[in-house]
Amino acid sequence: MSSAARTPDEISTEIAEVRNRLAGTIDQLVYRAKPKTILQRRLESTKASFQNVDGSLKTDMVVKVVGIAVGVVATIIAIRKIAS
Repeated sequence: MSSAARTPDEISTEIAEVRNRLAGTIDQLVYRAKPKTILQRRLESTKASFQNVDGSLKTDMVVKVVGIAVGVVATIIAIRKIAS
């Protein structure tokens, strides 16, 4: 349909439809940009990295994280002892 053949009512209807789609898109962007929503997505992602598909715990990931934490604490303690 060419723009010359459209009636003012058709143009108004199209503008209203575009406005509604744009409002929906803006609402989605506002929701996705909220700090609580971002935090929730990050927490879900982090939890998922420690779970198998069946919901059981990935022990290898837990062991890696605990090992890194112990290494960091040991390094901090060693640096403090050397510095004092």
